Parts: sequence; structure tokens; C-alpha cells
Amino acid sequence: MCDAFDAVTDRVRSRVDPDQTERERLAETAAALTARAEEAVEELPVSADVLQVGSTARNTWISGDRDIDVFVRFSPDLSREQLERYGLRVGWNVLPDGREEFAEHPYVTGERSGFGVDVVPCFAVESASAIQSAVDRTPFHTEYVAARLDPETAGAVRLAKGFLRGIGVYGSDLRTRGFSGYLTELLVLEYSSFRSFIESVAEWTLPVTIDLEGHRERSFDAPLVVIDPTDPERNVAAVCAERNVARLIHHARAFRDDPTVDRFVPDDPEPLSPAEMRTQITRRETTPIAVRFDAPDLVDDQLYPQLDRSLRGLRDELDRRGFDPLRAATFADEHAVLFVECEVTDRPAVERHQGPPVDAVEHASGFYEKYADSDAYGPFIDGDRYVVERSRELTSVRSVLEDRLFSIALGVDIEDALHEDYEILVGARTATLAETFGTEFARYFDPKP
Repeated sequence: MCDAFDAVTDRVRSRVDPDQTERERLAETAAALTARAEEAVEELPVSADVLQVGSTARNTWISGDRDIDVFVRFSPDLSREQLERYGLRVGWNVLPDGREEFAEHPYVTGERSGFGVDVVPCFAVESASAIQSAVDRTPFHTEYVAARLDPETAGAVRLAKGFLRGIGVYGSDLRTRGFSGYLTELLVLEYSSFRSFIESVAEWTLPVTIDLEGHRERSFDAPLVVIDPTDPERNVAAVCAERNVARLIHHARAFRDDPTVDRFVPDDPEPLSPAEMRTQITRRETTPIAVRFDAPDLVDDQLYPQLDRSLRGLRDELDRRGFDPLRAATFADEHAVLFVECEVTDRPAVERHQGPPVDAVEHASGFYEKYADSDAYGPFIDGDRYVVERSRELTSVRSVLEDRLFSIALGVDIEDALHEDYEILVGARTATLAETFGTEFARYFDPKP
């Protein structure tokens, strides 16, 4: 295993490690951006300092990842409105051709010399536990990691990032819900090397708790807990979905047992055509349903939590009404889709409704009186309970969507978009979705860990 492991990681290093030319270009660009930001700060009526943060500042960036994060730190005595106003002023000075984006507060993003650049304002707080804005932590993260990484460990971080990206779990955005760069760095610092990281993760038994500084001041309910060394009240892995932690364990075990370069290569299947999707639907003998609508104009971190909430609401409603959802997924670009594959298409005109035990006098009498003169079959006794067979309100998956769509738990902006317009697709008609989401459906119908 040793020779195979080393042979694979040596090959991967040549892909993930930036070469000298790339490093020099990044260093020159970052220095120019920092200098321009400092000049812009001097023109402000308040004081601030400028620093580079993130993976490019910590030497853990992967070749081709051309992102430079420039932070402008202002006094915590400033108001949020002042922070935003002065921060944007610096950002537009640095990136006059950039555009405004919004996370917890606005910032300017753009491009310089082929590198993606973010100019982000934050408060210069005394510690990460005293933050006024979520981004205030970032300088502390950079300082902590940079002080503990040597070139060898930084190389191990790049391998770990390449591995996480290859298996599809890299990224802390709320669409991916995977491993952030900072979390990856902390895991490598905990395990010292890429090999140890792989071998340790392969043996994880959930839940896992990692506490590099031995804080252990509070507990967290999560499959993976990595206490932030700079803020013991925070779980750095809080965003990680349980499925992504499980996927990491699976792939670490597989790589440990059979090291291959393939684990570092993202799986990008050929898009499924509508005809191929219809074949899959026919083969599975299920009834897929979909709600298609114009996606709200939101950033992914706002859109996908709402899509997930709406999908859960739809799936739960179909399950409660006996249509046995098999699997569900949501996709978005200009349009958004809530997709649920059901095992049952239609239900009988009657449904069993079980009442209370006959000896529960008050409840039993009320149940009996409610149905005694109704159109239901019964009441009759089964075991020790009253039972009726009453008319089923909704007998098809389509009727559930048509009648109950706005009664389920929907994201606020999703509900607004649905009120504008939407389309219901049932059965083979859902195959038209492959015209837009062919890659996503290729993954759906060929699921892997």
C-alpha cells in the first residue's frame, strides 16, 4: 500500500501544487491589490488596515484556484452602515470594473490579472469570540493556520482539498454543505499529514469531535464537530451535511485500500437525454413528479436552503398521503425544480382511519358519534378500537400537487415564485427536464457514494 499511496499522491501533487510562475504572478497581483487598497484607505475619514486572508495567504491554494481575498479592517466602534459605506468605497477603488455582492454585508468582487478578487470589509475585533460580523473571524483563522503550517503540511492540505473536491464534498456553501478550506486545514493540522488524514478518517465512528486546543467548553449536536481554535463556541464543521461526512469516510476507506488518481477527479457524467430519462422511468416503474418554476433571484446560499425546505415539505406531504416517495432532489439555474420519485401513483377511493380504544370513553364516544351517520364504512371494531373506512381526499400524486402545494412548508421566496407561475409534470413528462438538467439527472439515475 505504501508504494501505491505515495505513487498516487506524487502524481496528484503535480496537479494541485502551483508552480513557481503561478506563485510569483499571484504574489505580484496580491501585492498590487493590497497597495491600492491601502491608498484608498488613506483617503477615508477613518482609519483601517488592509490584509490578505484565505488560502492564498496561507499557501494552501490549489493550482488554478485564482482567488485573492483582501480584507479591510475597520474599528469596531464604527456602525454597520459606516463599515458598509467605507468598505464599498475601498472596494470600488480597488476594482472599478467589479460588481457588488452581498453575504452578511455588501462587498466588491471582480477580477485582476486573471485572478478572482474579493475586497471585504470587517471589524478589527480583539478576538474571534467578539465578532460583530461573521467575516470578522477570517483574519484570526489566517493567523492561526499560517503560524502552524510548514511547506510540507501546506502540501498535505492541498492534497486533502484535491481529494475532497474530487469526491464532491469540498465547499461550505449551502448548496454543497461540505468541507470549507479552513476546516480542511484544521483536519490536516490535527492529523499532521495527508496519509494520516486518510487513515484516520477511514476509521471514524460518528459522531466525531476534534478539538485542537483542548477547549471542550460546550457540546454540539452534529455528526462532525471541529471546535474553532479561535472561538470555542463555534463548530467549524456545522455546515457539513451528514451525508457528506459519510461520503468522506467511504472514499477515505476506499482510497486507503486501493489508492487511485480517480479519487481526485470530479465525476462529471455525460448529460442524460430526455429519451434516456424516459427509459429510466419506464425501467423503474415509478411515478416521478416535478414542480418547475422560475428561480427567485437569490444567491445560492439563500436559494438552496429554501429549495431544500420546500422539497422536504412536498416529500412529507406525499409520504403522509400514502404515495411512498422513493427519492427526491432539487435543481436550479434560471428555472428551479422540485423533483420527487414516488412508488405509488394512485390510491384507492377509501382509506382506513383508526380511532381510539373503545374503553377511552370520552374520545371513543366522540369518534363514534362523528362517523355514525356519515358516508364512511363503519364505525366498526377492530381489536379494541373503533375503525372507519372513509373517502380519501386526494387519490393521485397530481391531485396532491394541484390541491396542497401552497399548504406545505415552503421557503418564503419559493412560495412567492410559485404564486407567479409554475408547471406540474408527472411521469414520463418529467423527462423534458433533462434538456436543462441532464447532468444532474445522470447523477440521479446512477447514484454513487
